[in-house]
Amino acid sequence: MSFKVIAEVIGKRLGVPVVSKSIDEAEAHFGWFARFAAVDVPTSSAKTRALLGWQPKEKGLIEDLDQPYYFQV
Repeated sequence: MSFKVIAEVIGKRLGVPVVSKSIDEAEAHFGWFARFAAVDVPTSSAKTRALLGWQPKEKGLIEDLDQPYYFQV
């Protein structure tokens, strides 16, 4: 799951635009967090599912994050 997809849900819920930034622009805007967010660390639950027979039953990250209760003031 990319940070872009997560940011788009948050931006939609907060009513703010989501824009792409170069690494230099991101560092100027976000400071130390920009490098952390730029790291590509793909993961999968396939091994866990196969080894333990695990099958998720709850909502996925984006479906869960796209709920109003995370954004109530």
